[in-house]
Amino acid sequence: MKGFRHWRWPLDEVYVKINGEMHCLWRAVDHEGEVLESYVTKDRDKSAALRFMRKALKRLGRAEAIVTDGLKSYPAAMRELGNEARREVGRHANNRAENSHLPFRRRERAMQRFRQMKSLQKFAAVHGSIYNHFNQERHLVDRQTYKLRRSAALAEWQNLMA
Repeated sequence: MKGFRHWRWPLDEVYVKINGEMHCLWRAVDHEGEVLESYVTKDRDKSAALRFMRKALKRLGRAEAIVTDGLKSYPAAMRELGNEARREVGRHANNRAENSHLPFRRRERAMQRFRQMKSLQKFAAVHGSIYNHFNQERHLVDRQTYKLRRSAALAEWQNLMA
């Protein structure tokens, strides 16, 4: 992953309720919509954004551009990291990250919410990697290719679970 520095990373945050208390789930997504990093915090401020960005940059290396929404925590954290020049903000530029929350929200409703911050962090990390593995982008390939890729992903998953 560290070799792909030309990627654009949309970053976004979403509120998740844990035992009636609001927590913030931060997500980094690549230019293809795959979830790169997830991080849960109690606050949605500069220090939380800084912790999330440090974690993502340490694990994945530097990105060419980081796309964010208008939240003031992002430029403050990026200024401290020294990569504020890489930040891009636009009206619909962050849609890739916004849409990555939808499968998570569907699964969250099915699970009837979360009870602990630790379980939310584990679930977000695992859900992102499993979703990336099985998301085959059906609209880009024909039926036969899609079925081959889907069965290969399922066979790989069954080998991992065996």
